[in-house]
Amino acid sequence: MKLNLDVGCPSPPQWIEAVMADFPSFLQDHADCERKASATAMSFVAKYPNRLEIIPELIEIGIEELEHFQQVYELMASNGIQLAHVIHEDPYIKQLMKLCHSGIEERFLDRLLIASIVETRGAERFKIVSDAQEDEDLFRFYKTLWISEAKHGHVYVKMALNYFDEGKVYDRLRWWVDREAEIIQGIPIRAALH
Repeated sequence: MKLNLDVGCPSPPQWIEAVMADFPSFLQDHADCERKASATAMSFVAKYPNRLEIIPELIEIGIEELEHFQQVYELMASNGIQLAHVIHEDPYIKQLMKLCHSGIEERFLDRLLIASIVETRGAERFKIVSDAQEDEDLFRFYKTLWISEAKHGHVYVKMALNYFDEGKVYDRLRWWVDREAEIIQGIPIRAALH
C-alpha cells in the first residue's frame, strides 16, 4: 500500500531541458545528492538511537543510497566526469529545513516527512530523466532509481506512522506537499536534481 503523497506540482519542462543540456553537471549534483541521502538516513540513526523500530530500515536506506552514489560515480568515471570539488548547499533542502518545527517530537516528525517529500520529488524527476534518455542503459539506470526513490518516500511515512497518529502525520504531510510545491516553483531551474 502506498503511504506517501504525490508531489504537489509537476516539474516544469524547462527543468529536463536544463538537465539534458548539461548532463555532466546534473551527474555531479546527482552524486552529491546520493551522498547526502545516505548521510540523512544515518543521521536519523545517530540522532534517534532509541527509535528501535526504524533503525534497520534507516540502515538499509543509508546503504542503498551509498550504492546509488557508487553507481553514479562509476557512470561519471566512465565518461571522464569528476566529482564536484565542493558539495554546494542545496537551496531546495535549505528552504525546506527552515520550515521545520523546533520541538523535539515535532522536529522528528518534520524531518521524516521532509525525507519522504524529497525522495518523492526525486522519484518524479528520475522518471523524467529516464524517459528523456536515448541510451538504453541510462534509461534503465534512471528507471531503477525512480522506483527506489518512490519506495523510500513510502518508507519514511511508514516510519512516522510508528510514532504519530495517522491524522497528524497526513495533515502535516499535506502541509509539506504544499510548501514543497511553492519552494520547487520558486527556485531557479538548473542542471541539478532540485
